[in-house]
Amino acid sequence: MIPIAKPMIGKEEIEAVNRILESGMLTQGKEVEAFEKEFATYIGVKNAVAVANGTAALDLALKALGIKEGDEVITTPFTFIATANAILYQRARPVFADIDPSTYNLDPNAVLESITPKTKAIIVVHLYGQPCDMDAFLQIAEDHRLLLIEDCAQAHGAEFRGEKVGKFGDASVFSFYPTKNMTTGEGGMVVTDRYEVAEKVRMLRDHGQSSKYVHEELGYNLRMTNIAAAIGRVQLRKLDLFNEKRTRNARKMIEGLKNLKSIVLPFVDSRVKHVFNQFVVRVEERDYVAKRLSEMGIATAVHYPKPVHHQPLYRKLGYPEEICPNAIEASKKVLSLPVHPALSDADVERIIRALKETV
Repeated sequence: MIPIAKPMIGKEEIEAVNRILESGMLTQGKEVEAFEKEFATYIGVKNAVAVANGTAALDLALKALGIKEGDEVITTPFTFIATANAILYQRARPVFADIDPSTYNLDPNAVLESITPKTKAIIVVHLYGQPCDMDAFLQIAEDHRLLLIEDCAQAHGAEFRGEKVGKFGDASVFSFYPTKNMTTGEGGMVVTDRYEVAEKVRMLRDHGQSSKYVHEELGYNLRMTNIAAAIGRVQLRKLDLFNEKRTRNARKMIEGLKNLKSIVLPFVDSRVKHVFNQFVVRVEERDYVAKRLSEMGIATAVHYPKPVHHQPLYRKLGYPEEICPNAIEASKKVLSLPVHPALSDADVERIIRALKETV
């Protein structure tokens, strides 16, 4: 079976973990500090703060930016639920704006229509590895004096107009879950040019400590371990190569499938560097296609089968079912195919042949 995702763990990562185990310094320490500095340099920002996972990164970034009860934060309903849940953690209200059906990213015009006097921030999600229209969102944030947060969980190394995603927002967040373009096993990162935001995240991740046993905030234990950071440092050095392989695989599949009229292939904005965390096609009779591909030894996935406002939690919160029709339509037809860097050329050809045969 060709898996839908596969973490690329080599001897370098194993050696790095062994080095930390032999040192005895397993929890947050100098290895985490080194990872933070290297990641900040890679993105091109002044500060990076490592945390336990991507959801923690979202939560702490919003807390550090001052999102509070009564605020509204506009975001996409076509994302993993953690993006919206992080807004609920602040007792703020997620406001869902529709997506652009060509990129599946948040539609700037829909965001403009969603702004109210209570709007405090926008969270954009660079879905599947393709950056959002940051020209538009930076202008909206400036015109309406809104905070801008980038959810880069699927977009490590992606670029908009030659700049890495993560450096545009007041704060931006990354996940290092094993299905991402790079991994630490579990882990997350908040990046920002705003020193006071970084310092607040540092305090909140470590029980609100400003110094040893001086607790100024109600904080949490959301630290990253030195073990995870050691893996992350190696993975970061390999990230560009991983992304090149993903992009090459995606190009081969686009070329091999371009004459199939029964599927819609990924659209790539000319202003961006897409890093293909997922290779997503739109197809009728999705469940049949997924079943046939599985029978032929090719795993698939659906990202995402329900828009967030259709999830039971959000239905209980009173969100109308009919809002964001583009997101609803996409959720019925999108299908993710393997594109990860572990694929061989023969694997890619096999996926192309199988999809042609199926549809």
